[in-house]
Amino acid sequence: MRYIHLLFICIMTTTSSSIQAQSSGKYAHVNGLKMYYEVHGTGYPLVLIHGGGSTLQTTFGRILPGLANSNQVIAVEMQAHGHTSDINRPMTFEQDADDIAELLRQLNIKKANIFGFSNGASTTLFVAMRHPELVNKIIVASTMYNKAGTFPGFWDMMKQATFEGMPQPYKDAFLEINPDKDALYAMYNRDVTRMQNFKDIQQYDIAAITAPALVMCGNQDVVTVEHAVEMFRTMKNAQLAIFPGGHGDYIGELTTLKPGNAGGLVALPVIETFLSL
Repeated sequence: MRYIHLLFICIMTTTSSSIQAQSSGKYAHVNGLKMYYEVHGTGYPLVLIHGGGSTLQTTFGRILPGLANSNQVIAVEMQAHGHTSDINRPMTFEQDADDIAELLRQLNIKKANIFGFSNGASTTLFVAMRHPELVNKIIVASTMYNKAGTFPGFWDMMKQATFEGMPQPYKDAFLEINPDKDALYAMYNRDVTRMQNFKDIQQYDIAAITAPALVMCGNQDVVTVEHAVEMFRTMKNAQLAIFPGGHGDYIGELTTLKPGNAGGLVALPVIETFLSL
């Protein structure tokens, strides 16, 4: 049995010369991008890649301290997000994956575990496909590899997306870091355009991923449970965790917290078990 958990719960470092310290985090110049990242804890490297429209704190802020207890967490902010400014180049999952790979090389990290949520999980898949030599294990949370993997009506909703519909906590988090409202709007447009132009990953490319993988989602997520099971079965060396709740409830993602939600503690022991195997 390859399942790690099927939960039914009622409640909800060595751096190179191109890396410079700034504020509470650091910056690395990767592929023309000045990328922000933070390092927390000690242990085996674990890269955290946030979701679309987010910062490392809005996605991982509540679960990060627990992960840092037993891992060297390297939490990044991708192009146009948070502390990382935009540059004049296309924003794609493939480019994001190449940026992660270059950061790891600059940090002299030969292999790392990669944990991505939502759009960050799409990037994680591309890291595993494009740079397998850098990957030890992957965690892909709340993402799909083809359009059929979402709930009915999702893509019609994406066609009609508006800036006004962007969750206010995301806007507030961005503006707290960068008060430039034009930069916020540009980031929103970047993310929406990328999703509107989403291209399916071929099933044989998913099947070719050899790194041990943990596939996670909520039972009321953007991605369907059936698709998460399909991804799990397609990968050669995967485990599966389905949690109650929506998009990011199980890791305490900022916009999903509700009274009674364990703030990421539900998923944390599952993640720790997978990483320790």
